[in-house]
Amino acid sequence: MALTARSTLAAALVAGLAALPARADEGATVTRHGISAFGALKYPEGFAHFDYVNPDAPKGGTMSFRGTGASRTFDSLNPFILAGEPAQGLERIYDTLMVRAHDEPDAVYGLLAESVTYPPDRSWVVYRLRAGARFADGDPVEAEDVVFTLETLQAQGAPAYRIRLKDVAGVTALSPSEVRVEFAEGAATRDLIADVGQVPILPAHYYDTVAFDRSTLTPPLGSGPYVVQEVDAGRSITYCRNPDYWAAELPVNVGKNNFDCYRYEYFADNTGAFEAFKTGAYLFHEEFTSALWATNYGFPAIERGWILREVIGDDRPSGAQGFWMNLRRPQFADPRVREAIAMMFNFEWSNRTLFYGLYQRTDSFWENSGMQAEGLPQGDELALLEEFRDALPDSVFTAPAVTPRVLSPERNLDRRALREAGALLDAAGWTTDDRGLRRNAAGETLRVEFVSDSPAFERIVLPYIENLTRLGVDAVQTQVDAAQMQQRQEEFDYDVTIARFVLPLSPSIELRTLFGSESAEAPGSNNLAGIADPVVDALIERVLAAPDRATLETRVRALDRVLRAKHLWVPNWYKGSHWIAYWDVFGKPAEKPPYDRGTDYWWWDQAKYEALQAEGALR
Repeated sequence: MALTARSTLAAALVAGLAALPARADEGATVTRHGISAFGALKYPEGFAHFDYVNPDAPKGGTMSFRGTGASRTFDSLNPFILAGEPAQGLERIYDTLMVRAHDEPDAVYGLLAESVTYPPDRSWVVYRLRAGARFADGDPVEAEDVVFTLETLQAQGAPAYRIRLKDVAGVTALSPSEVRVEFAEGAATRDLIADVGQVPILPAHYYDTVAFDRSTLTPPLGSGPYVVQEVDAGRSITYCRNPDYWAAELPVNVGKNNFDCYRYEYFADNTGAFEAFKTGAYLFHEEFTSALWATNYGFPAIERGWILREVIGDDRPSGAQGFWMNLRRPQFADPRVREAIAMMFNFEWSNRTLFYGLYQRTDSFWENSGMQAEGLPQGDELALLEEFRDALPDSVFTAPAVTPRVLSPERNLDRRALREAGALLDAAGWTTDDRGLRRNAAGETLRVEFVSDSPAFERIVLPYIENLTRLGVDAVQTQVDAAQMQQRQEEFDYDVTIARFVLPLSPSIELRTLFGSESAEAPGSNNLAGIADPVVDALIERVLAAPDRATLETRVRALDRVLRAKHLWVPNWYKGSHWIAYWDVFGKPAEKPPYDRGTDYWWWDQAKYEALQAEGALR
């Protein structure tokens, strides 16, 4: 079969990948209690607990949050398929083979699995299950459950699971307590043992009589520390401790799972949720809106000290939030069009006028980290990019990594930006007609529809639309309800959508779901921009194959630089911290883990609760 130009380029790029080592001899193996992508583990075999927990934390009470999700409600307790909107917190009812340590960037330790055995090239792994591992109905967790889980998620799971497990070539139960996972020949295997190890394990016997591929409100069966206690469909869900939980005393669980119950309360809008929080309807609130953080926290419960307000740091990348342009749309085919549209968003004016100066501008997908591309490419990063020079724009090599223009904070419309953006559209063939509208040679108008389900974004989008209108773009905002928003994102039915992704400290397989060609047309995937580029695919595979952290960071910087040069989004803003408020009824460790918000290690303080009750603060 003849190769197209695109497939020829893809084949050449794949052929240029660094050669992977030959698959290791079966006898050259190591058995360990955990695994890290690079180097040694912090915690030795037989460790007592993670350093960031209080091993003597008391048990009791209820932690309650506002429920979140694309639809601000839920209609399913099946989080593994695309159908339905799953309830928040379902991960609490499932155990995984391994769990992450939040004071190491990429280490995992055994939970269901007491050990992993693997060769130096990590081309396969044997997970050895712990004796005594049980599902909530008392049945043992066995190798056949792992086989069922991985094979079922590969075949019927949501796109994120199918892509995550694409390099699993085979799963075999060697015995009731040992399962071997083979990885595909030529796969980048550095992270696969940990990635597979963090997949929730499902009970095969449960699905003998329950359809896996159907959404349901019937509480499912897991092996985790909590079970579904109460469901008020679309309004709230409560998980309570399984008193017979098999792994309560394991080192990875010491100081964790301290609350008797977790409850998630759902609200139709932000205003209703915040008013409910002020009355104690739920106890922990994270704020995501700068105007509210700056102006709405002077109510009596704050003034009396009943509710505490904190800013807590976060050492992870600060999140890729922006207006994502749908490159599947023909009006966005030319990168000059995308650059012009991005240029008209005035962050400096928005930050001063709307955000109380609380944010900084995002320019990188790995903002606030060592993986952020800066300046001109140099050294190893330049050498890597040189391999793809013929398929990249010259600007990748001759200009600093793309950074949004700094515009005037004095007025929303920056006339210099207006002129530069206009010149870009003229060059791309979108010229103005006698009414000032941009049209192409076919007479089609340059239309851009922003789709959102968040009223809070209207104050940000409308000034942006005003600027685009002055440029001659037929820009509109469409406000939809949460269910419509979910459906439109799953079907890629938008010109521009708003989203935020928090990328991990050690980028891995999630890159394929965000930026890889295989996810570009997969309904429900997180590839919102529809990127399908063989250079990006090849760089992703290089990241997955990085042999050490220094190389990983170099390769991510190259990927970041190439993605930014595509002008596929309008980057928004970041703050590098969490804004939280909570009723003063909790205890918490002296230090939070550097790579997590840390609330899973808080506990209930009965004395504080009774003191607030005595003051009439909480019922």
